[in-house]
Amino acid sequence: MKLVLKISAEDSAKTVKHLLKTRLHISERLIKKLKRSGRIMLNSVPVHVNARVSEGDILEALIEFEEENEDIVPEKMDLDIICEDDCLIAINKPPDTVVHPTVRHFTGTVANGLRHHLLSKGVKTLIRPVSRLDRDTSGVIVFALNPYVQNELIRQMHDNTYQKEYLGIVHGTFTSASGIIDLPIERLPGSIMLRHTSPEGAPSVTRYEVIEQFADCALLKFRLITGRTHQIRVHCQAAGHPLVGDTLYSLPEFKNKHIGLIRRQALHSALVSFNHPLSGSPVKLKAPLPDDMLHALEILRK
Repeated sequence: MKLVLKISAEDSAKTVKHLLKTRLHISERLIKKLKRSGRIMLNSVPVHVNARVSEGDILEALIEFEEENEDIVPEKMDLDIICEDDCLIAINKPPDTVVHPTVRHFTGTVANGLRHHLLSKGVKTLIRPVSRLDRDTSGVIVFALNPYVQNELIRQMHDNTYQKEYLGIVHGTFTSASGIIDLPIERLPGSIMLRHTSPEGAPSVTRYEVIEQFADCALLKFRLITGRTHQIRVHCQAAGHPLVGDTLYSLPEFKNKHIGLIRRQALHSALVSFNHPLSGSPVKLKAPLPDDMLHALEILRK
């Protein structure tokens, strides 16, 4: 992947390093890596980062590295690829699938399949999920194919250009068509995995919209303003409307309701949108509801 900047009159006499950081949004760490490998060019000639540019010059950064992923065993599997180019690849993750290898799940993860897929195309790069999904949450997940793309998409998350929407089936009924859950979240004391709402937690905001109301459940659309671990699950529990099938964040009054409706938390990453890190064009990635959630909705509609 190549980043190209034509120097304007405004940027004339500025240093290469300044423009790499401010115009091309390349991190200090990546600039050092590009510098060491001679992949920073000015008018097609390798250049030092302290050199100054002139109007009309062409500054280029070649983001081309071979990276080994020795900790991830390549494994052939059927990946539901939503889109793929030289910058990123997006997968529609099925439920009951781990994103990245762990001590308990060394193989069978999305990362194992993705590494096999990339190696089959001659691409050697680290597996970089831009954000993660829980094992039992289905839907869109995006992987960056180099550190620049990862940094750029994370930057878009921070300025809310990178948007994530989920669909979930929750317990209870709603009197309002939409709302905002604004409750800080932190790790539950004494637990490695669980989170809870707490005044001492990190700011966490979830917007929701009621898509369909049933007798004692509802289909909601969630939009994440922040991206905390288990955010939707924790916020739904705190609001008194836990996700159907969520065994970690249920409430006592719902534990015996709708048992067997779905064998996981009914949560799906339905849409991810952002500006393409190379072209700047808007990108919308969608994943349809999986069969288990469609089946649950059919039952609730009867």
